[in-house]
Amino acid sequence: MQLTTLFSAIAALAIAPLTSLASPAETLGNRDFPDPAIILDPRTDEWYAFATSSNGKNVQAAYSPNPHDGPWTYVEHDLLPTPGKWVNPDQPDIWAPDVHYFEASDSFMYYSGLLADSPYHCIGIATAENIAGPYEALDEPFACPDSEGGAIDASGYLDPIDGSFFVVYKVDGSAKGPGGPCGNGDAPGEPTPIRLQRVNESDGITPIGHYTEILDRDPELDGPLIEAPNLIRTFNGTFVLFYSSHCYNTPEYDIKYATADKIEGPYHRRGELMGSNTNSYGFDGPGGASSVFGGGILVFHANCDAGRCMYVTEFEVEEEGIVTLLD
Repeated sequence: MQLTTLFSAIAALAIAPLTSLASPAETLGNRDFPDPAIILDPRTDEWYAFATSSNGKNVQAAYSPNPHDGPWTYVEHDLLPTPGKWVNPDQPDIWAPDVHYFEASDSFMYYSGLLADSPYHCIGIATAENIAGPYEALDEPFACPDSEGGAIDASGYLDPIDGSFFVVYKVDGSAKGPGGPCGNGDAPGEPTPIRLQRVNESDGITPIGHYTEILDRDPELDGPLIEAPNLIRTFNGTFVLFYSSHCYNTPEYDIKYATADKIEGPYHRRGELMGSNTNSYGFDGPGGASSVFGGGILVFHANCDAGRCMYVTEFEVEEEGIVTLLD
């Protein structure tokens, strides 16, 4: 089986640079659509965007024949109506779906769900015959360090050079923190490391070897947590790890990035790319950013009247690994 996901997540969703960014009404309207990720369905040439549970659905989706110009059509059915035996049936709480495509095994989705017998989330996998679902969940979670607070925000990465496949995710230590913003702002707080797990590239499901922790929160810089990791490799070979820090419902929530010469790191923090207080471009609480191989496109959410709406912009990566938003 060959993985034909088109470098995951968002691949070419550019609508405009930030200074002339399209309003939510030009994409999905004033609709709550957090933690967005998109992919091209090679069977139909339609672009699909996926988002965290809202609007009465466990997994939201929309599609468009042209990600640049739209129009975007909201999918009225729930892509994951039954999230899995391990998920709380009364409160599934599905977060941050990330969809990929296998030529032989069709589409599959990483997602986070609330455990049936625990207050923590873990990461599951579901498969479908086509990208629009419905998806059928596997019986067991993919990553579930429940003694550490669980795991959320899984994002797949296909290496275009050697074909290897990885998943990055957050260990949700903030879910078992001592209190404060996002439950982990009070000292000393729990670790919230981002882990990198190699996965069998023939199925996207079977872990290979042990995970590597590639970044963790710095309380002075990140507040209670880091989360929403998304990994790309630029055309100059630099690995760029996008992530968010601070609490999503505070003014400090932001988009940061780190870079490395090797996928396992070490990753060097490059600072804040976009936030409410600095480099805001008028956005409130931007976060949950994703991109694609080669860079250039960034999709993210920010606060809007409906909740958190999806936005898109463009960026470039300089040879020394500095990411610059285009204006």
